[in-house]
Amino acid sequence: MADRDGLISMDYEVFGKVQGVFFCKHTQVQGKKLGVVGWVQNTEYGTVQGQIQDLTFKVQQLIEWLRETGSPKSHIKKADFRNEKKITQLEYSDFCIVKK
Repeated sequence: MADRDGLISMDYEVFGKVQGVFFCKHTQVQGKKLGVVGWVQNTEYGTVQGQIQDLTFKVQQLIEWLRETGSPKSHIKKADFRNEKKITQLEYSDFCIVKK
């Protein structure tokens, strides 16, 4: 069983050329690969936003990917991370793409 004291939740928003380049799909794939849970969606402002939950080290790996890598045709200008908080249990069972 995972160390529950190490679970965190983090909101994020990624700016740049991140829509129309399969950014959400690649984020979902990367999230599942790392074993984190949460969600991702396009916004009406041309950004991508979402939430990540899991053990701190896993969340940090997806944060680094969102800052530096993204989808192959994306161009990330910046990524904001906020509302970091410790949680006692995961609120999601998977990493999903949310459609508006």
